[in-house]
Amino acid sequence: MLSLQHIGKTYPNNVRALEGVSLDVELGEIVVIVGGSGCGKSTLLRAVSGLDQPSQGRVLLDGVAVTEPNEKIGMVFQEPRLLPWLTVAGNVGFGLEHRPRQEREERVAAQLARVGLSDKASVWPRELSGGQAQRVALARALVTRPAVLLLDEPFSALDAFTRADLQDHLLDLWADGKPTLVVVTHDVEEAIVLADRIVVMRPHPGRIEEEIAVDLPRPRDRQSAAYDFAKRRVLAALDRSLGRAASVDDGETKAASGQAMWW
Repeated sequence: MLSLQHIGKTYPNNVRALEGVSLDVELGEIVVIVGGSGCGKSTLLRAVSGLDQPSQGRVLLDGVAVTEPNEKIGMVFQEPRLLPWLTVAGNVGFGLEHRPRQEREERVAAQLARVGLSDKASVWPRELSGGQAQRVALARALVTRPAVLLLDEPFSALDAFTRADLQDHLLDLWADGKPTLVVVTHDVEEAIVLADRIVVMRPHPGRIEEEIAVDLPRPRDRQSAAYDFAKRRVLAALDRSLGRAASVDDGETKAASGQAMWW
């Protein structure tokens, strides 16, 4: 289990980014974090990854404190961040350099097949489309078989069609080994497509406003009434997190400032 215990973060300029964030994420659960600007979503993800240390509190993975980058924790950023001097296969296998060559090659080939890019193994990152590059980033993160995968706005730079395709593809990849996923996004629909649980954060300083369970069968029908109601619940919570009047009543969300303009 991944456990965040009273996480706080104050930067050297005295900006308080996080305060008292506590959250337990079960094995194989998909938790999506949403919230307005300044609520510390990315700061929280960096603390979980071990890339940055909290000022207060601690992060535990299976009871062990996370104090530095951990091979059990993978991360995918908004930009693919592929190494331009390595081929696609070289990028995917970058985290396996300590493994025997044959094992490394087999795992890279298998992961490229899973993301549908076997034919791109020997090409350079500059030759890929945005969607293909992000598939490579997913393959690179998953090839090490992490227990936890963190995703920071992984599809926000892509067009709507590619984004929806990769959301479904991520769920297919997740179903293979059921790693724990923690996803940060500004996209409410993306949150509902992916999440078992949505965590809504309040800004200045960042803290948890509300947790919403998304108990919808997968694959999720984006046109269904249940999906639409879940979306309205999340939008209402986002409005409340920013101090706006909002309510859910008889399947409808009534937000003083408009349903979609929460950011």
